Amino acid sequence: MAEEDYGRYVDWTQMGEGAAAASASPVKGEVKEMKMQARSGVWAKSHKQRALVYQQLVRAIPCRTVTPDAEVYRDLMGDGKGKQQASLLPLPDFVDGSSVPRYCLRAEGVGAVHAVISCVASQFPDISHCPALPAVVALLLHFSPDEARCFEAVSRMLSCNEPGRRLMDQTFLAYESSCMTFGDLAHKYCPAAHKLVLAMATDVLEVYSDWQRWVLGDLPFAHAARVLDVYLVEGYKVLYRVALALLKFYRKQKTASAGPGKQPPPQQESSVIRAEIQAFVKGIGSSITPDKLMEKAFSIRLFSRKEITLLQLTNEKSLQQKGITLAVDADNFSSEIVSAKEMRDIWSWIPERFALCQPELLFTTSTHGCSLNRFYSHCEGHEPTLLLLRTTDGEVCGAFLSTDWEERKRGGNKLSFFGTGECFVFRMKPEMERYEWVVIKHPELAGNMQSLDLLDEDSPSTDGNTLPVDSGPKPSERLSPFLSARHFHLNSRNTSMFMAGNFDSIIIGGGEGNALYIDAELNHGRSARCTTFDNPPLCGESFQVALLEVWGFQDAMAG
Repeated sequence: MAEEDYGRYVDWTQMGEGAAAASASPVKGEVKEMKMQARSGVWAKSHKQRALVYQQLVRAIPCRTVTPDAEVYRDLMGDGKGKQQASLLPLPDFVDGSSVPRYCLRAEGVGAVHAVISCVASQFPDISHCPALPAVVALLLHFSPDEARCFEAVSRMLSCNEPGRRLMDQTFLAYESSCMTFGDLAHKYCPAAHKLVLAMATDVLEVYSDWQRWVLGDLPFAHAARVLDVYLVEGYKVLYRVALALLKFYRKQKTASAGPGKQPPPQQESSVIRAEIQAFVKGIGSSITPDKLMEKAFSIRLFSRKEITLLQLTNEKSLQQKGITLAVDADNFSSEIVSAKEMRDIWSWIPERFALCQPELLFTTSTHGCSLNRFYSHCEGHEPTLLLLRTTDGEVCGAFLSTDWEERKRGGNKLSFFGTGECFVFRMKPEMERYEWVVIKHPELAGNMQSLDLLDEDSPSTDGNTLPVDSGPKPSERLSPFLSARHFHLNSRNTSMFMAGNFDSIIIGGGEGNALYIDAELNHGRSARCTTFDNPPLCGESFQVALLEVWGFQDAMAG
């Protein structure tokens, strides 16, 4: 019988000297001994040795009775045309934008990863969110004799049914709670690094949402393979350990570059800090060896699987109470502007009381035509709504609008603003960013809310732009964005111009410009900075509308 080739997809020039030639033999030993070997890195000396160990470890994973194996892959993909077509397919939405890390694969290997993931998607329809999958498949392919055996290994990892053990998140709820759990662990075990991130980033949870990608995706191959050694033996908790070690090393590098006694840099957008940490992790090989990384990861004391499980369950329960478990139903969602995954990202921004709702298409220019009157007739009676817009240049932006468009009629033919501080604007392409009411980030712009008697219906009526002059008490810390602007003492009405419309245009965001202005034909528009949302232009400052959609919120609990 011919000896199996475990380096079929590997570019050996990238692997380091001696990796291919070193001898190998089956590994024997108890779990404790395997754990010591994995942590010490003895398998790294021989590529074939590692491949044999991985086969042994994967076969030992307890799985569901019906788990797809290598023969299933061969039946589905065949040997030629099927594989070639699958390798050209885009990755499924459930990888959440993760790309395939090249590591030490040849170009043929990257195509093979696409083919394996395509087959996984067909055999595991219940997976809704698994951003780690491309990196795991790419790593395993380095040590697999063919695609089919790689597919079988990944299938066993996904089908693991050992109580209390999991290897990959497969739902949005599990992944989101893991990000919260990582934040809890960073706060407890890396307090200095955690404080640094808190000081630098506007949204620490957004930074920590990348924690798995640091380990499975951004790390260089030699480091990632060492992680995989231990991961296959000890499970998911290893990913937390390594990510915490990376955070510690990042903080050390950051403070060293700043110099002794220096204050942390001013707070920046979270996307800037995310990119900075990603660049640090990708370049870690120049300063920190795999041995040093693993040593740091396992130097963290009093860190148990039980603690992680309790944190994870607590965070999952918290998210369930907020309604985050109900992601947008991909099977029943169809938009010509955004994917189900992108709509789910938008859904994560909306107020919690609407999180259990499903999107319901109310209006689209592709069906209802480019008419402002038809826009109003289809949208009136619905509150809130979500507006999505794609320009002829391919830019995508939109707005969450808290108030029924029928409210515009209160001003007669006069263009007057209405809405509440829950409104926000956003852009999806070329990059994803949300811009909330400026008062939420800068509460010093608002004074205390008026006393309840001023909110009584018998009080003198005011429109959305008429602001009280009463000096009032000191600013309140309990701002309620779902109250309309008239309930706050604002130093300028320009910070409360949420939405407006009449017979010849609709406007979203005002004050020194409009976040979005769209004409009566729903054909041309403008975008600029406005003081209400303190946003940059959401797309080209002057644009042509390719498509416009408005979505309502259907109560998933009704009926």
